[in-house]
Amino acid sequence: VQLQASGGGLVQTGGFLRLSCAASGDTLSTYNVGWFRQAPGKEREFVVSISGSGAVKYYGSSVKGRFTISRDNARNTVYLQLYSLKPEDTAVYYCAADQKMMADPVASDFGSWGQGTLVTVSS
Repeated sequence: VQLQASGGGLVQTGGFLRLSCAASGDTLSTYNVGWFRQAPGKEREFVVSISGSGAVKYYGSSVKGRFTISRDNARNTVYLQLYSLKPEDTAVYYCAADQKMMADPVASDFGSWGQGTLVTVSS
């Protein structure tokens, strides 16, 4: 499956963005999808993941309660809603997919990756 992340941009503290991860080449409903982010000079961090059906979601502790994940399998797309953004949320956000679902996932649990979209939160 090929993934294309989009929707990043510049937003003020407290603002909102919606990121999209569009899939091609396969049916996304058979994949679990995760979002990761990487800030300059830092390691890639798990943000959130969602199962193929959408019934199971795992959130990273730094975003729980502020970010939500959803999916529209008819559109082969997964969405990440970023609410109450903070400057520390500034990073390149990547979507990833795999056909296995892991609790407390790490980057190596996902075999397919999109190219990333930059989110910048100004103070």
